Amino acid sequence: MNKIFKFALVILSTLGLILGTTSTSFSKVEGDKIILGAAVSLTGKYSSNGVHTQNGYNMAVDRINSMGGVKVGGKTYKFDIIYYDDESNPKRAAQLAERLINQDGVEFMLGPYSSGLTKAMAPVTEKYGVPMVEANGASRSLFTKGYKYLFAVLAPANLYLDVAIRTAVELNGGKGVKIAQAFEQDAFSQDVRLGILDAAKETGSEIIIDDKLPKELNDMAATLAKVKATKPDVLVVSGHTKGALTAIRQIAEMKVDVPMLAMTHCDAAKLSK
Repeated sequence: MNKIFKFALVILSTLGLILGTTSTSFSKVEGDKIILGAAVSLTGKYSSNGVHTQNGYNMAVDRINSMGGVKVGGKTYKFDIIYYDDESNPKRAAQLAERLINQDGVEFMLGPYSSGLTKAMAPVTEKYGVPMVEANGASRSLFTKGYKYLFAVLAPANLYLDVAIRTAVELNGGKGVKIAQAFEQDAFSQDVRLGILDAAKETGSEIIIDDKLPKELNDMAATLAKVKATKPDVLVVSGHTKGALTAIRQIAEMKVDVPMLAMTHCDAAKLSK
């Protein structure tokens, strides 16, 4: 089963549980359908991931609806979704959350793509008491605000790749390893970095390269040249899909040989092409 579909199905299932404990009098209902709202990135920096997110939501809705929908208060309902393009812009995402709630009457939201856009929408859904179920905002700062209406189905970003360091240490007979890392300067990737720092400290490992990915995420040759020269045990990269694609392409072009490569967004379909 496709990973995106699994995530989306978990999101919709979680929302179904929330609905099952409430009443449709608090949600937008048209006939036998409960209308959900989502602002996702169909254009802009995160458009590839945003389209994947929308496809996942649609697949999950189709699957749930084909299985009879969800029961709320003894009655069965199916799902439908109102979409808007947040243009990969946090300000636009917040505006669309307001629009979905105040103009479209949506009472249940599906999350956008990325921690930054989720952060922009969460204060809006919280203000109106509208539950938002999300699987694409992993920055741990999202979960330290005391939000009561934000529901996530994924681990916080600092736990994404720390397991790679612990695995490398285990394979090294319990001895610390040498780590090279490069991260985008966004909230998500910086939280991933914090997880690596914690894992390195706990395992007695050494970070020998700690670089920033360029803003355009299109060239990490300088980092990879240092990797070739210093020969770390693990290379860690976090720069969303574009950063992962850049890393894979240039590792191949520069013939970089590293025992372990740990990346976020390595599930991007383009990586296999």
